[in-house]
Amino acid sequence: MFLRNYWYVAAADTEIGRTPLRRVILGEPVVLFRTEAGVAVAFEDRCPHRHLPLSMGKLTGDVLQCAYHGLQFGSDGHCVKIPGQDHIPKSAQVRTIPIVERYHWIWIWMGDPALADPAAITDYHWLDDPEWGAKSSYLHVEANWQLVVDNLLDLTHLAYVHGSTIGNVALAEHATVNVERSPNNVVVTRWIIDQEAPPTFKKVGGFTGNVDRWQIIHFTPPAFLRLDVGATPTGTGAPEGKRVGGIGMRNLNAITPETETTSHYFWGQAHNFDVKNAETTNKIFEQIRTAFLEDVDVFSAQQRNLDLVPNPSQLDINADAGVIQARRILTRLHENERGGGALAAVL
Repeated sequence: MFLRNYWYVAAADTEIGRTPLRRVILGEPVVLFRTEAGVAVAFEDRCPHRHLPLSMGKLTGDVLQCAYHGLQFGSDGHCVKIPGQDHIPKSAQVRTIPIVERYHWIWIWMGDPALADPAAITDYHWLDDPEWGAKSSYLHVEANWQLVVDNLLDLTHLAYVHGSTIGNVALAEHATVNVERSPNNVVVTRWIIDQEAPPTFKKVGGFTGNVDRWQIIHFTPPAFLRLDVGATPTGTGAPEGKRVGGIGMRNLNAITPETETTSHYFWGQAHNFDVKNAETTNKIFEQIRTAFLEDVDVFSAQQRNLDLVPNPSQLDINADAGVIQARRILTRLHENERGGGALAAVL
C-alpha cells in the first residue's frame, strides 16, 4: 500500500552529484543527478527505447546519455539526440519527477505533479537550524515501511531491544502514556518519572541520579515521525514545562517505501545542548545509530516471517494504541486516494 500524492525523501543532498544515482521509490525506478549549475533533477530511470536504466549512462554537460544505444536526454526529460537519425519522435522523452531540496534532504513527489506543493513538506528544520547540533544518515531496510512506522510509535521495545543505549525496563513498566489523534496526525506522549536514566542519557547528559524522562512522538502521514525526547533530574519540573538542567533532543525519521518488502530509512538526531561541540553531536549520533541497527535486525526478521505467512493473526496490546491509530489514518488516506470514501467514513 503506497500513498502517492505525498512528498517523500529520495536521498540526502550529499548523495546527489554529477554521477547519476538510481533509487527505487514506491516501486518505481528513479535516477537523480545535478546539472552543471548544481540543480537536482529526477527522471524515471528507464530509457523509452529499450528500457535500460538511464542511471547506467553518463552526463555530458546537462545531457544524460543512455549507455545502450546512445540516446541523449536534456534536463527537461526530452530527447535531444538519437544517433543515426535526424527525426526525434515526440514519444522520445522520459518522465521528469518534481523534487525539492530542503533540510539537507532531496524530497520527491511520485504522484500527480499538479498537486506537488512544496509547502506540504513536513518540517524537519532541526537538521539545519544553527540553534541545534545535528547529524543525519540513511539505512536500507529489508522490510515493509509500515513495520518501521510501528516500531517508532511503540517505544516500549526500547526496554528489550536497546538496553545498552537508550532503553531500560522503566520505559515499559513505569511509563504514563497518552495518545491523541487528529484527522491526519497522531501524538503519543510518554512520561517516565523518577527512574534511572538509560546508558546513553548517562553518557551524554552526565546524570547520576534518577530522572524525569519524556518521549513525545509526532506521526504525520505517510511515514514521518519526529520525536521530542529528553530528561531532567527528577523533581525539577519537566512535566510542567521546566526543561532545565537536563538534555533535550529530536529524533527525526522519514521512511520512504522502496518496494512492498524494502524501505529507505532516512533519519537524523538533533540536540539543544552543547550544540557547537562536534564531539557531542557524534557521540549522540553513534549511540542512536547503534540502536537503529538493532531495529533494522528486528524489521528484517519480522519481514522474513511475513514473507512466509503473509497474513497471520495478530495480537494487539495496550502499547499498540498509537500504532493502531496511525494504521487507521493510513488506511483511510489510501482508500481516499483510490476513491474509496465508504471505508474512510467508518475509520
